[in-house]
Amino acid sequence: MLSEDELALLEAIRESGSLSRAAARLGKAPSTISHAARQLEARFDALLFDRRRYRLQLTPAGQLLALEAARLMQDVSRLSKRVKQIASGWEDRLWIVTDEILEFEILAPVIRSFDALQSGVALRMTHEVLGGTWEALRDGRADLIIGATNEPPVIPKLRWLELGVMEWVFAVSPRHPLAKAAEPLERETVLRHRSVVVADSSRSSAGRAYGLLGGQATLAVPSMAAKIHAQVENLGVGWLPRHRVAGLLKRGELIEKRMADPREPNVLYVAWRGDQEGRALSWWLEQLRQPRLAKRLVRGIEIAG
Repeated sequence: MLSEDELALLEAIRESGSLSRAAARLGKAPSTISHAARQLEARFDALLFDRRRYRLQLTPAGQLLALEAARLMQDVSRLSKRVKQIASGWEDRLWIVTDEILEFEILAPVIRSFDALQSGVALRMTHEVLGGTWEALRDGRADLIIGATNEPPVIPKLRWLELGVMEWVFAVSPRHPLAKAAEPLERETVLRHRSVVVADSSRSSAGRAYGLLGGQATLAVPSMAAKIHAQVENLGVGWLPRHRVAGLLKRGELIEKRMADPREPNVLYVAWRGDQEGRALSWWLEQLRQPRLAKRLVRGIEIAG
């Protein structure tokens, strides 16, 4: 390892091209700089400075030493900061997994507020779908999950809170045969038409889909936004978040159909492991307990015309 003074010496000589200018830059006498340069060469038993030319330059060995020493010092500095960070209760990293049904745009201001804390905690934000969200927490691929649906499964040390309740509407394109069908729609009637579903991201099970009837043909899409678009484009039918498609219903781009078997609203959950509560996780939980943020996450962003 080189000291900061030695690194500064190498950098000053590389940029200035002379001992006198390097000395002036560092505020030291040229003899002091010359002596320090020779000591450095003696320590590594290598020629670090090319003195044969008019302009003093680092040799290839000197350039390598300067670059690698600077990198090592940056690594040590980062390590020192991380050690202090962990010692003060902050995590090294926080992995947050949201269910795909939530929109990242709503969480962006929360991330900005977290950044303002200058905690040093690295955030990783990813998403899963349906069973994949709970599975991420169970398998250690998440420290915190937001927007998980269905009842919390059995996970060691599991802790959770309710984020809110999402309401649904069965909707079809005005061009779809069901648009003019008599209400309420019976299961047998709906079964004859393809349903659009968001593909479950579970890695350990066959997955599930909401509102899907046994034996019904499906079109699996990667996101709720894609599902809404597919139904507007008359590619299938299905249940959609009521608030997000309210504008589409008002403009007639989707038609709400009353069902003989209405779908119950879904409770969305926030969950984490109780044995891993650092300061970053606690901060996020405090934000998610705020009614205004929770309501915005559950309602989502209404699709504009």
